[in-house]
Amino acid sequence: MTTLTRTLRIGARTGLRVDSMLSAALMAEMISPSSEVWLVSPWITDVQVLDNSHGAYDALFGDVPPSGWRLSDSLVRIASAGAQVYVITRPDSHNGAFLRRLESAEQGNLRIRRDPDVHEKTLCGQEWILTGSMNYTVRGMAKNDESVTYKVGGPDAAQARLDLAQRWRSGS
Repeated sequence: MTTLTRTLRIGARTGLRVDSMLSAALMAEMISPSSEVWLVSPWITDVQVLDNSHGAYDALFGDVPPSGWRLSDSLVRIASAGAQVYVITRPDSHNGAFLRRLESAEQGNLRIRRDPDVHEKTLCGQEWILTGSMNYTVRGMAKNDESVTYKVGGPDAAQARLDLAQRWRSGS
């Protein structure tokens, strides 16, 4: 299988952002969900991951399309489409609003684990992985100097899922 890799150095100084890669990965998961999706980050803000203010994605959403979607909306939709979604983050008040939105969805395919030692920053599905130094926060995605690698194909996503499951699936 062909492996496609793109590394971005994002931040205010570079003018590059991760938004388009992140939204493409999440939209693909909404349409054709992986068996498992993992989001691992010590700090997570319920960032907007899809801007639909001009109606570009109306067909994806159906009769009453939103003007934008937040990270929590996307993960709940992916879980309701059949993926087992795991969210691993720190038990920090910064993550509170995001986690409350996920928990209020009462989605059976969504598992949240709080770990005070987590520092990895990875989002991965069946055939893809987005990993690097970026937290899933406004600062991490738009302001801080970060390095993020997006890989499609190859063994990296499978290895990451195995490693993440070994660390956090039991007891979640």
